[in-house]
Amino acid sequence: MANRKRRVKSDSINNLVVISDTHCGCRLALCPPDGVMLDDGGTYMPSKFQQWMWSKWEEFWADFVPHSTRGEPFAVVHNGDAIDGVHHNSTTQISHNIEDQTEIAYRVLKPVFDACEGRYYHIRGTEAHVGKSGVEEERLAKRLGAIPNEDGQFSRYELWKRVGPKLVHLLHHVGTTSSAGYDATAVHKELVETLAEAAAWGDECPDMLVRSHRHRYIATGIPGGRHHGGETGARSSVVTPGWQGKTPFAWKIAGARRSQPQFGGIVVRYSDDGEFFHRQKVWTLERSKSE
Repeated sequence: MANRKRRVKSDSINNLVVISDTHCGCRLALCPPDGVMLDDGGTYMPSKFQQWMWSKWEEFWADFVPHSTRGEPFAVVHNGDAIDGVHHNSTTQISHNIEDQTEIAYRVLKPVFDACEGRYYHIRGTEAHVGKSGVEEERLAKRLGAIPNEDGQFSRYELWKRVGPKLVHLLHHVGTTSSAGYDATAVHKELVETLAEAAAWGDECPDMLVRSHRHRYIATGIPGGRHHGGETGARSSVVTPGWQGKTPFAWKIAGARRSQPQFGGIVVRYSDDGEFFHRQKVWTLERSKSE
């Protein structure tokens, strides 16, 4: 296979911004405020809810990211499910034409690609949304100019990424639960099992795992690793929020039907004093008014 040279900008970085589950093409997900032209010549204009979500998207990139990165350069990972696709006989899409959905995703993500100066990685999400083997996500990532892996794929199933000297492992899927009491179980299990697998084969243990898919933020951790001076650090497992409102499917799932949707992302940072951590920005909605 052809061995592609990595871009210089993808190498040394101390800040990693992770977003996921944008589900572009859904009427409950991100849409540019000036609307989108569809393949047949019609135009779709965003709803009041989509306009609100877009204001949070702009706030995330204009305020939260610069503040969390201290204005330093950063890389971006889209951790899967960039488009909504045509799935489960659903009717909440703006268009069932995948080209329309991809165009929306491109318009949403191209400014992100520009903001990180091309330090952009793309993870493949759920096949029901992005096609078999993530074919639609690969097409989008190639069009955006995402950094390819060693096999020349512009989107990938996983990413091992250095943030400073620390090692972060990213992929889309993680176990779910219908009980809030067990919300952290699969997330913590993912961390423990990943560390055990690395130890069994003598591989370097990751300092942080980042997962998505759930559309809800949660983080868990255990003591481990060493900071400068020998004090014990921590290894953590983080799940990102998404950028999609509650679809009809969410209203029938135990747990999801009782909770409000979450919107936002995280910044993983290695600071000048050797501290390694993440910061999250999460918005939600108010409950329905009583009548």
